[in-house]
Amino acid sequence: MNVRDRNESAWLLSPAGAIEPGRRERMRRFDDDDVLDAVIVGCGAGGSTMLQRLARGGWKVAALEAGPFWDPETDWVSDEAGSHKLYWTDPRQIGGTDPVPLGSNNSGRGVGGSMVHYAGYTPRFHPSDFRTLTNDGVGADWPIEYPDLAPYYRDIEQELPVAGERWPWGDPHSYPHRPHPVSGNGEIFLRGAQAIGVTAKVGPVAIPNGRFGHRPHCIYRGFCLQGCKVNAKASPLITHIPDAIEHGAEVRAESMVIGVETDARTGLCTGVRYLRDGKERVQRARRVILAGYSIETPRLLLNSTSTRFPDGLCNDFDLVGRYLMVQGAPQTAGRFDDEVRMFKAPPPEVSTEQFYETDDSKSYKRGFSVQTVSPLPITWAEHVMAQGYWGDEFRNYMSDYVHWACLGALCEFLPQKENRVTLADQTDRNGIPVAHFAYSQSENDGRLLAAAQSVMEDILNAAGAGEVITIKRYAHLVGGARMAGNENEGVVDQDCRTFAVPNLFIVGGSVLPTQGAANPALTIMAIAARAADALLGRGAPRPAKQQNGR
Repeated sequence: MNVRDRNESAWLLSPAGAIEPGRRERMRRFDDDDVLDAVIVGCGAGGSTMLQRLARGGWKVAALEAGPFWDPETDWVSDEAGSHKLYWTDPRQIGGTDPVPLGSNNSGRGVGGSMVHYAGYTPRFHPSDFRTLTNDGVGADWPIEYPDLAPYYRDIEQELPVAGERWPWGDPHSYPHRPHPVSGNGEIFLRGAQAIGVTAKVGPVAIPNGRFGHRPHCIYRGFCLQGCKVNAKASPLITHIPDAIEHGAEVRAESMVIGVETDARTGLCTGVRYLRDGKERVQRARRVILAGYSIETPRLLLNSTSTRFPDGLCNDFDLVGRYLMVQGAPQTAGRFDDEVRMFKAPPPEVSTEQFYETDDSKSYKRGFSVQTVSPLPITWAEHVMAQGYWGDEFRNYMSDYVHWACLGALCEFLPQKENRVTLADQTDRNGIPVAHFAYSQSENDGRLLAAAQSVMEDILNAAGAGEVITIKRYAHLVGGARMAGNENEGVVDQDCRTFAVPNLFIVGGSVLPTQGAANPALTIMAIAARAADALLGRGAPRPAKQQNGR
């Protein structure tokens, strides 16, 4: 089956590459009293993929999204400050010994979720990610293995589609589109990596190299992290939502779900409570699917109490909200005499996964990847201020912006039970308790950070940098309702069905038992596609030979 036969989204867009207003106006709309086959909470990577698959399966299905239904033409701007509306900025509390700032780089609000403002980087997890406890003595084993996701990785890579060189790490594979041209930032990475014997490759980015359906070629505008104005970069808003709508799904924006309804006698879900237009409503459904990511999904479960679940829905074993993870994401910048103009390309375009696996000669388990990153001016200012510069020195660094190149690492921080979401005493504007996220690093995490920083500094110095500076930061929340083989170890089974409630499912980053050293978007979509097949009673797609080209 070719891409268009299973997902026609790219061909359903307008000739300019956007969702036509008329298509949204013609979208099917259900009443609250309609008993849907499924109601999905959240319309990001997991929720949108599930919506599109179930709609194609003929289900009556709606996705409720707290944020707006974005229109790239009118809502997205080439302005960092003006793009903050893309982030989830509702109040949350943070704590622990190493608190994690929440907002711009790890939360999304609106149809498309965090993938509206992600960098477009879509690597696969490695086979080793699914057996870290068995193989490395750390983390957790998944109840599925890499081959269970491999055909879904392939399908989603074609639907986005992904461009890049043949990938030599993990399970070696090719991508549907050839790699994009390399910018000054990428050239520096490749030059420095070669000088110290590190293998680096171009891609994988979820940006077609050329037109794809009605989506245009990338214009290398550099604002991937603030929303792609021309819709070249993949996000569910344009890659899965149009096809879902075409097949009878509803996307109900501006609808904040505040509780999951259950039947007191059977314990089964009957729908969700949500707020829209200032009114509390209930959408009835035979199945509820949560796809609110790693803060809002645990928060919703903990706020959904009943006589049967006094401590929160599916929380019999005190596992909801636990094992939340972030990746260590230090960024190291190098100053070069020639102009680099690192913003003139997709932010991540060159990467190495040479340090991804456990190396027994090192003092830490698991590993990290390194990518090009391209902070825009406000983010670059934060990088500079983190070094303690202010006044004239700060002004000089900002004036020098075009001479800097920047690399970023993703370090696989390990799951720990006490890193968790609980409910705070504080409430939001709707009177609902907000999430409290407590996070503390382990010794292994700290060693990984130091190793990643050292490698990035070596690459930039080998490329000829006159100065290097590093900022320590986090990225990519996952966990909080993890997948496991039994209810004593996790919240959902291998098909994302909760152990406690047979008609309640969770998809998205919250189900990941470990996080690897890879950006999670592709894996989240693959897991959702696999869970949809299980719901529809289908087997996994048959493996097919990798093919380049379109």
